[in-house]
Amino acid sequence: MSAHAFATTLRRLLWLRVVMMAALLLASLVATYVYHITLPVPEVAAAIGLMCGINLVSWLRLWRKARIRESELLAQLLLDIAILTWLFHATGGYSNPFVWMYLLPLAVAAVALSWRYTWLIAALVIIAYSALTFWFQPLATLSHDHAHAATVTDSFNLHLLGMWSGFVVSAIVIAFFVERMGRNLREYDRLLAESREKVLASERMLALGTLATGAAHELGTPLSTMAVLTKELLDEQQHQPELAASLALLRKQVDRCKEILSSMTAAAGMMRSEASSPMTVEAFIRQLAQRWSDTRPATPLKLDLQLPVPCPVMVADLALSQAITNLINNAADASPSGIELTAHITGNNLQLDIHDHGCFPDEQTLAAMGLPFNTSKQASGGLGLGIFLAKSVLEKFDGSLRFDRQEPQGTITRIHIPLINIIVKAPA
Repeated sequence: MSAHAFATTLRRLLWLRVVMMAALLLASLVATYVYHITLPVPEVAAAIGLMCGINLVSWLRLWRKARIRESELLAQLLLDIAILTWLFHATGGYSNPFVWMYLLPLAVAAVALSWRYTWLIAALVIIAYSALTFWFQPLATLSHDHAHAATVTDSFNLHLLGMWSGFVVSAIVIAFFVERMGRNLREYDRLLAESREKVLASERMLALGTLATGAAHELGTPLSTMAVLTKELLDEQQHQPELAASLALLRKQVDRCKEILSSMTAAAGMMRSEASSPMTVEAFIRQLAQRWSDTRPATPLKLDLQLPVPCPVMVADLALSQAITNLINNAADASPSGIELTAHITGNNLQLDIHDHGCFPDEQTLAAMGLPFNTSKQASGGLGLGIFLAKSVLEKFDGSLRFDRQEPQGTITRIHIPLINIIVKAPA
């Protein structure tokens, strides 16, 4: 178990000790004022005071976020057993109806400690309980006028009352303490499954990074050749405006590809570049939209910016820009007639909504969206990586991605990014 798990167990042990103290105090009052039993007040008060002192020290350590170890839990359980043994020795030994409290430290040990320590606790409580059958101080009633039969009856009634209270407290402890432990185990399993998924995603990202590096190296030469040829053709065809315009567009696209390849090394692994230039959120979105429109002029992009003035300044991260571009591309593929990009700030989040007018995916497709190499565009050469990469990048910024239905037809791709993770921090 981790230090956090031990700290959680210690916190619950403190509440369990509070239950024990309350039960002992209540039993002492009932025994004294209802059954007229003479109790050793100094011993009872000292036992409850020691438990309270241990709790206070433990709460202080938890408040200071001290590192809790297994040995500390073991030491506290041993102290509980020692205090209970001393208290039971002074209050009737094995006949004390509250000897069931020995089972509480054992329950904690069985759930939280290693098997060696658990069997150590089990052996100690068995030895302590067995010793109390021979070594104890009997209790006496306050009144000496009661007959012997009445004394026996009172003692038996007290024992039955102790058994009832033991059953009630045990039921509460099982319902509260053990259930919480089971919840911790289920939470641990969930976190472990999430960690495995993240490891698999990291492995996929590493493989994609290696593939991208190789592709950048291989594509550099043909793109340079295309750039040279388009420049020469553009110089030769200046007298044909339409052809010259097409060649200029082609040259711009080649330059854009070269720009992407040149930045691929810096963006490998989708990590945030510290050298990214700062700009306002509005400028970042306008630049992103303009670059996308330059690469896909056939699909109109309507931009709706609902941003405050002055606009927050953010880090123009290349990976984030590419992630949003991938999602815009997906929307354009579904709605070639036109799409809309809306940006606004809600609370402490930047929200981008990409509206398309295509068909909303069915449940099976929607559940599979975001998985690597899963695509519905095999015919057009889609690799099924756009949404996967976008989600991976947004996770770096603690962002989220969601797809909602747009009435009467279409899909809204919603992007949420906490502003604190992208805005430029003011120097201290």
